Amino acid sequence: MASENLQDLLVDVLRDTYNAEKQLVKALPRMAKAANSDELRSAFEEHLEVTRQQVSRLEQVFADLDVAVRGKHCPAMEGLIEEGKEVMEEDHDPEVMDAALIAAAQKVEHYEIAAYGTLRTWAEMLGFGNAAMLLKQSLDEESEADEKLSQLAMTSVNAKAQDGSEDEDEE
Repeated sequence: MASENLQDLLVDVLRDTYNAEKQLVKALPRMAKAANSDELRSAFEEHLEVTRQQVSRLEQVFADLDVAVRGKHCPAMEGLIEEGKEVMEEDHDPEVMDAALIAAAQKVEHYEIAAYGTLRTWAEMLGFGNAAMLLKQSLDEESEADEKLSQLAMTSVNAKAQDGSEDEDEE
């Protein structure tokens, strides 16, 4: 459907984001299962619950805009999830796998941060205050998830993955 104005574009991107979140609900359990670190597994499991809440929140935004709840296939999320699957299929050492999973997850988070930031801005411009507030809540959650992944990488996972490469150098 061609967008004739910013509201049409808002709905189009909202549908794309809704589909992206639904795809992520299916992918996060696989990522949690592939994680070796208990902390990383827990982070993925917690974010799965947050993502389910975001799906519900998007449904509320659709209601606020008085449009049908419907997804539009999101090839970007499909590609990011496919990259994550490729990572999980590779034969990494456990610590390196966790670092690779964090990198894949942060790509997803950055995509979602961009989507929610744009949607929130458009909703504000168009006078959809409640929708903007709901979208901001999801934006904040995505930023928090990204920060949590960064902290986990910096305080533990990356150092363990680096230690593995130093062990190989010593042989």
